Amino acid sequence: MDMRNESSGGAIETINLTMTYRSGKLTVPAVQNVNLTVNHGEFVAVTGPSGCGKSTLLHLLGGLMRPTGGKVLIDGIDIARLTDSERTAIRRDKIGYVFQRFNLLPTLTAKGNIELAKKIHGNGYLGTNGVEHIFNMLGLKDKIDFRPSELSGGEQQRVAIARAVINRPSIVLADEPTGSLDSRNSHTVLQILRDLNEQLGQTIVMITHDSEAASTASRIIEMKDGQILDPASRFSYEPEFERLY
Repeated sequence: MDMRNESSGGAIETINLTMTYRSGKLTVPAVQNVNLTVNHGEFVAVTGPSGCGKSTLLHLLGGLMRPTGGKVLIDGIDIARLTDSERTAIRRDKIGYVFQRFNLLPTLTAKGNIELAKKIHGNGYLGTNGVEHIFNMLGLKDKIDFRPSELSGGEQQRVAIARAVINRPSIVLADEPTGSLDSRNSHTVLQILRDLNEQLGQTIVMITHDSEAASTASRIIEMKDGQILDPASRFSYEPEFERLY
């Protein structure tokens, strides 16, 4: 597959992006003709009621599923046209994922979970001292040898974030990252995501049903019935960062 750029636009672009599911004889549209551009270094929150297509959109953006129509461009490359192995390479090299369910391996320590991700992705974040550095950055240096069952929900989510960014991806996709957390831990996780955006220039797309969480982002996009209500959306703050890669 030719992986040349098809566009010189944003970090993420969609063109008439569509995803439909079949349920018996019925065709159920989850995402309908979505046209969206997320610029490099943006922090975008996608909001909307349950079942509006937010999570499906995120999975399409990350190449976790193939659309039934349209395009998803990551740095100008249409990932919908790639082979499975090529899409895996894009996800490994460019994208970090943070989910509502932390998905940590229960038999490994926090450090072990991060080191496994680092091994999969290569040398990773800041070379050989990357794990210790990112644990210090996320306030987890005293928890590095704890297993997930010994950590609070907020601490587990911070480990999950560390795992997602250990290879310094240019894009971080977060699906309801505060959905299982109390207000204090939610605030901590959101501040970490904002710091990653502002200090490291990482492009972040976050799915959330929480308007307060959405206000952390620099731009808020609203979805309903699989469609974006206002492509221009609204802005909550203007991020400032120095790109370090």
